[in-house]
Amino acid sequence: MSEEKYEKIVLCLEEGEDVYVETPWVVDLGEGRYRMENCPFYFYGVAAGDIVGAEYSEEEERLVFTKVLEKSGSKLVRVVFENLADEEGPEKKHLEKLVEMGCSYEGANPKYICIDIPKDVDLFKVCNYLTENNIQWEHAAPSYSELYPDEE
Repeated sequence: MSEEKYEKIVLCLEEGEDVYVETPWVVDLGEGRYRMENCPFYFYGVAAGDIVGAEYSEEEERLVFTKVLEKSGSKLVRVVFENLADEEGPEKKHLEKLVEMGCSYEGANPKYICIDIPKDVDLFKVCNYLTENNIQWEHAAPSYSELYPDEE
């Protein structure tokens, strides 16, 4: 039985003059293929479980993402809880509801959360819940432009 080898991979997003770099965990599957083990907090089009390509960068001194090779079927939305008026910790109630719906989550901090939506959970049901509860959110994988290419 082989033990999985965990590594960090560099994801880099450039938005104008801003550059966001994050280093989620991946599992080495061999031959330049890696399975994403974390949800990216800034990068678009990649979800936990996706198989991605990566190459070692001398400049970065570590693996750098090249492309998505296989989609896992998981989806990713990001939420920001700062717009909620209730100061009594409504985040916990909403996160519990999302878990009841079949999702899981990771937090960059208590207010900025990635919601991992497994392939058997309806993306639009989750999005409707977030919208109906006045929660600020965005599509990350698939991205808004991937879902609605004619609206860009």
